[in-house]
Amino acid sequence: MTWPHQVGVLPRQADSFQDRGTAQQLKHAVDSGGTAVLSQVMAGMGGVGKTQLAAHHARTLWQTGQLDLLVWVTAASRDAIVAGYAQAAVEVLGADPTTPEVAAREFLAWLEPKPGTTCRWLVVLDDLADPVDLRGLWPPASPHGRTLVTTRRRDAAVTGHGRRLVRVGLFTESEATAYLTTALAAHDRHEPADQLVGLAHDLGLLPLALSQAATYLIDVGLDCATYRHQLTDRGRALTNLLPDPSGLPDDQPTAVAATWSLSLDRADQLSPMGLARPMLQLVAVLDPNGIPMPILASPPALAYISQHRTVAAVREATAQDATGALRALHRLSLVDHVSDTPHPMVRVHQLVQRAARDALARQERSKTAWAAADALVAAWPDTERDTALAQALRANAEALRRQDEESLYQADEAHLVLFRSGRSLGEAGQVTAAVRHFEQLASVAHICLGPDHPETLIARNQVAMWRGEAGDVAGAVTAYEELLADRQRVLGPEHPDTLVTRHNLADWRGETGDAAGAVTALEELLPEMGRVLGPEHPETQTVRHTLASWRSEAGDDAGAVTAYEELLADRQRVLGPEHPDTLATRHNLADCQGRAGDAAGAVTALEELLAGWERVLGPEHPRTLNTRLNLAYYRGRAGDAAGAVTALEELLADRQRVLGPEHPDTLSTRFYLARWRGEAGDAAGAVTALEELLADRQRVLGPEHPDTLSTRFNLARWRGEAGDAAGAVTALEELLADEERVLGPQHPDTLTTRGHIADWRRKAGSV
Repeated sequence: MTWPHQVGVLPRQADSFQDRGTAQQLKHAVDSGGTAVLSQVMAGMGGVGKTQLAAHHARTLWQTGQLDLLVWVTAASRDAIVAGYAQAAVEVLGADPTTPEVAAREFLAWLEPKPGTTCRWLVVLDDLADPVDLRGLWPPASPHGRTLVTTRRRDAAVTGHGRRLVRVGLFTESEATAYLTTALAAHDRHEPADQLVGLAHDLGLLPLALSQAATYLIDVGLDCATYRHQLTDRGRALTNLLPDPSGLPDDQPTAVAATWSLSLDRADQLSPMGLARPMLQLVAVLDPNGIPMPILASPPALAYISQHRTVAAVREATAQDATGALRALHRLSLVDHVSDTPHPMVRVHQLVQRAARDALARQERSKTAWAAADALVAAWPDTERDTALAQALRANAEALRRQDEESLYQADEAHLVLFRSGRSLGEAGQVTAAVRHFEQLASVAHICLGPDHPETLIARNQVAMWRGEAGDVAGAVTAYEELLADRQRVLGPEHPDTLVTRHNLADWRGETGDAAGAVTALEELLPEMGRVLGPEHPETQTVRHTLASWRSEAGDDAGAVTAYEELLADRQRVLGPEHPDTLATRHNLADCQGRAGDAAGAVTALEELLAGWERVLGPEHPRTLNTRLNLAYYRGRAGDAAGAVTALEELLADRQRVLGPEHPDTLSTRFYLARWRGEAGDAAGAVTALEELLADRQRVLGPEHPDTLSTRFNLARWRGEAGDAAGAVTALEELLADEERVLGPQHPDTLTTRGHIADWRRKAGSV
């Protein structure tokens, strides 16, 4: 035997090979002297380049003279491992090739460290398919030898026993674009940098997909932009967008679409048998960046994986089975099941998703999408106490809609998840996004279900409401007027939906400044609601609630207090003392008391109410936070301006953390904090804060939103209080012109501005 010696054939180095960070991790383990790692396991999903990295590492050690013996074994099965060891025994020891098991044992025994042995060896076990295949066949620990395993498996049996786990992930953006640039340039192809970055992300930074896509571009003669457009066509299977098996680059054995097939087969054989495949199908239509476990453990999800189980079973799948199926997929690196976080999540590569979807017939994909939508609705809490979970649910609903919106319109109905996700957007303060969501929903429903379908009309109702919430009050009124005419025609004048539309129209007419008109319309509506729905129906009580509110806005605070007190008694009796509607009535009653001049009484009532909201909805729910805002406001009105500032500073920190810095409620908190800083004596500080807030509200809400106009009004006022009366007049005159145009000359806010112009003119004249 002559040294050095190589057994087995290393895969040739891929064209445009990228020397990645993982390669440096392997090199560091060799260079670390006395602390050298003797056994390393490179684990990662199929297609990330584990084999290429292992071959590069082995080739580097071999070419730099650091090895006497290099053994490369394809570890796809136990027989393959035994055959590789036996071949090494034949070449190194002269063993009998007719008894592979015996020869393999002889080779492993020869690797054992012995006095005087100095042979430096590396055994690479590439693409280990099943940990059991290595039982009794692990190379021994030796100060002169090292073992390197590549595998998709993440079982403890592979990564334990002191072996160093090296996780092989995706390319970075720079690695991916460098690869594409080099691979294309080798064929005299050059593409815009932004298109290469976009393509890298379209393919999820997966090395195998990038190499095959580059080959496809060259062979078919497509430019990058056209290819990216084809990738977005969900009617094209992934197999039609990559090379056929005869044209694969770098001696690759399979195309991307087939890369994970064997892994899925193996996962499906793990306990609980037959559930991994349907679970991956369900995961494939949701958000690749994070699917909360409550979705996948919901009754509709369990029903789906039970129905599509690939082996017979005597019972329905349980939540424990769902977790087991995800762990099986995780062990084969098909998904990442992250359970050690506040919200256990499942993440999956977008191309794994696409391959799983492509394997389903059109009808089955539609059933899968509908089941996923059912699972989302089942997991969605009625009250969103957890903002992070709500955001994840919305992301999954949007991913599902993007993947297969057509499937969410079946059997003459639009799936409820389309409405639930839009409402969640609005409740989270993303009112402009909610408008866009429901406008699209109404448009698609118009086409799929018809213009007079009840769910098309419901979507239009949501468009009108969120337009108003986004500041387009006139647009909301117009939309409700049009909707009312259609509902009266389609459903009749006494249908509950028609009555609710009348209620909403009256409410938004009040927002235009016509509080008296809102009161009149609601007084006419209330008896009809009571007659059609009953006096204790929630919608009837809601009309009473709104009527009391507009009585207060119209100046009848005493009448509003009486109405709220009567409604509160009824809601406590019908709904219970801690129902959100009951608590909402208590909130408005306290506010009405404060507006009527009893600020101290409002503080006491709101302090008691705050405890109720925290108990029922949690301390971070928007209604809880809103009560804290009103409590701070009435503390200031009761004479404690400094206390109001302190409370608002604490609230602002919480709202920025929970809702984000640009949420409308966060901006409102900044507005009131600026005001009470001014009331506490810091007029200049109020001006600075309002100037900063105005810029943000103009950017987030738009220059004509009522909140933006209100910020301009208060900024003018505090400029005057800070000593610039003339500047206040100028700012108010500019504001008045905009309010007359946007709100109308008789709107209460317009009239208030006109009155303040006169006040500040007098003050400027006296100066």
